[in-house]
Amino acid sequence: MRKYTAPPAPESLWQNPLHFIAFGFGSGALPLAPGTFGTLAAIPFYLLLASFSLKTYAVLVVIITLLSIWICNRVSKDTHTHDHQGMCLDEIVGFLVTMAGLPCTFPWIMAGFILFRLFDIWKPWPINWMDEHLKGGAGMILDDVAAGLVSAVILNFIAGFF
Repeated sequence: MRKYTAPPAPESLWQNPLHFIAFGFGSGALPLAPGTFGTLAAIPFYLLLASFSLKTYAVLVVIITLLSIWICNRVSKDTHTHDHQGMCLDEIVGFLVTMAGLPCTFPWIMAGFILFRLFDIWKPWPINWMDEHLKGGAGMILDDVAAGLVSAVILNFIAGFF
């Protein structure tokens, strides 16, 4: 489980566009709960993508996921840190996965936010296995993708009843 206080973000965050992206477009520079703020930063991106068909949305999220793996791997090497707590691009990707197929309304966005944060912090199996065993950019991103998938399945199941 991640701590709620992150080490200081590197100065390169404000100078290198890839670092800025990896640090959640600056949201990861906040000293408290960077993952929570990174997830909040994901909401505008979700709102931009929500109008697409589910197929297009899914393709775009896969592309974003692959680019995010590359970006996080590169920034991790640049900064000589593995999975700096302020690098919260993974939360953005995880939230986008969470919201796949859900209605774009405030209650569903809130439910997605809460459930994704719960699984991202709690990290039940297999999420914790991925967090502990996968390395590099894939390790940083894919545990959040798994948390997003679990959240998406639960929320889409609930949405099926409404």
